[in-house]
Amino acid sequence: MDLGIVLAFIGAAAVISLVPGPDMMFILANGISSGPRGGVVAAVGMSTGVLVHTVAAALGLTAVFQAVPAALEVVRIAGIAFLLYLAVQSLRSSVLPDVRAAPSRSMGRIYALAVLTNVSNPKVILFYLAFVPQFVSTDAAWPVPVQLLALGGVLLAVGICVDAAVGLASGGLSNLLVRRPGIQRWLDRAAGVLFGGLALRLATEDLR
Repeated sequence: MDLGIVLAFIGAAAVISLVPGPDMMFILANGISSGPRGGVVAAVGMSTGVLVHTVAAALGLTAVFQAVPAALEVVRIAGIAFLLYLAVQSLRSSVLPDVRAAPSRSMGRIYALAVLTNVSNPKVILFYLAFVPQFVSTDAAWPVPVQLLALGGVLLAVGICVDAAVGLASGGLSNLLVRRPGIQRWLDRAAGVLFGGLALRLATEDLR
């Protein structure tokens, strides 16, 4: 692959990774509630979701979503439902009398929910449908599936760096928040509202 194309893709991947969305909010929420380890585990889960999308694209499954729009609509509905679930969970945590009474999620649960958050995001599928093919060449020495895997690897590497940094930074606030449960409750409320807002935006956006 051409070095210029790879560098351009790295820049685009960095910008996309920094844009706030369900993935970023989930990492922030878990970093704050479960500490740096929870934030990093959430980031790894998001990267696993990116890997799933990358392999699917290399196998040609993205063409299915392009040929059958109803399949993308199913993913959209699943994404809305999952964001609403996260919103309810955050709002429920916000009404607990003390942040220390909140049930802590296991690292395995955080990881699984992070993977589901990414996989159920139809915008990631659209990213592979509309954006990634612009960096793929049919005249290149590498077959198209290999190019898709390589670009997915770049996106995963950039994403894990950004997401892990967010997870560590938000995790650094956890000790402070344990001493100040009122702040934690307000952050849980804010997270619930943001997850609900993201679900509403996804429900009203035109994905075509």
